[in-house]
Amino acid sequence: MQRYQSLPPQFYLQDLAAITGRVCELRVNPHQAEADRAARSWNKSKFLNYGKFDLFAALSFPDADSMHLETCIMFFFWAFSTDDLSDEGDLQSKPDAVQAGHDISVSVYTNPDGPRPQYPYAAMFYEFIKAFEAWSSSQVTQSRNRSQDRIPSVDEFILMRRATIGGALVEAMIEYSLDLDLPDVVFESPIIKAMSDATTDLMTWPNDLCSFNKEQSDGDYQNLVFCIMHERDVGLQEAINILTEMLNQRVDDYIRLKSELPSFGADVDAELEKYLHALENFVQGTVLWYYLSPRYFRGVDVTNRENLVVPLFEKGAF
Repeated sequence: MQRYQSLPPQFYLQDLAAITGRVCELRVNPHQAEADRAARSWNKSKFLNYGKFDLFAALSFPDADSMHLETCIMFFFWAFSTDDLSDEGDLQSKPDAVQAGHDISVSVYTNPDGPRPQYPYAAMFYEFIKAFEAWSSSQVTQSRNRSQDRIPSVDEFILMRRATIGGALVEAMIEYSLDLDLPDVVFESPIIKAMSDATTDLMTWPNDLCSFNKEQSDGDYQNLVFCIMHERDVGLQEAINILTEMLNQRVDDYIRLKSELPSFGADVDAELEKYLHALENFVQGTVLWYYLSPRYFRGVDVTNRENLVVPLFEKGAF
């Protein structure tokens, strides 16, 4: 990884929210403050102040009532604290330890009557089952790549990131937030599966662009920008420009897929419309939160996001 130790002092980002905003609407939940108070009464960690997770949930689940929004906030507490443990914490390059945490967490639902697990993040585990297993297993793979200083191909990394971003978990939370119960036939549709991949990419690729600075500071090269630099032998700014154009094309893909959406009957179509609109809200809220959270742009003025100048963080700044 020596070639990535010396990067330019700054880079430029286009307004990623404007790109996804071509198809995704931004809305805010009016119950943010009430739900945040309730969630904080349950979890008093200082970690909560760092991420603005209440804002993230309010932007991502604009139609949830206060009770459902509270659960969505707590979901973010759990997801990000667990993700940070393997991304930058004590388990960053320890795949065996991450695997042990995964096994303990899975045991929560394979043996629900067993004793409360000592692993703190497993104790917070909610009911996601298959989605959780896919996400948790992907964390092991990513940790193994870190431990081996391995940069995957672009195609391989895109597939892995769809799991590590927790796309299936997000979709489960959206159904929960609106009390929807779509039949399996909907999610078995090739068009719906392709739309799911597209919206996951619309969340994930801006994350890699916005989190690149933090991750390079941490010495973490599991990022799509690094994968593009490595595979195409290009510099940082060119890789960022390539990924930004990929994002534009992915929005076009989603628009095309949506125009090809089949009918599942009037009642299911009405529920599906709510679900897809909520998923689009989630994408747009997520992309905007990347800018507003101090997690990625600490000390950077993001008021004007068009051609944003981002100074490179020093190594170990986080």
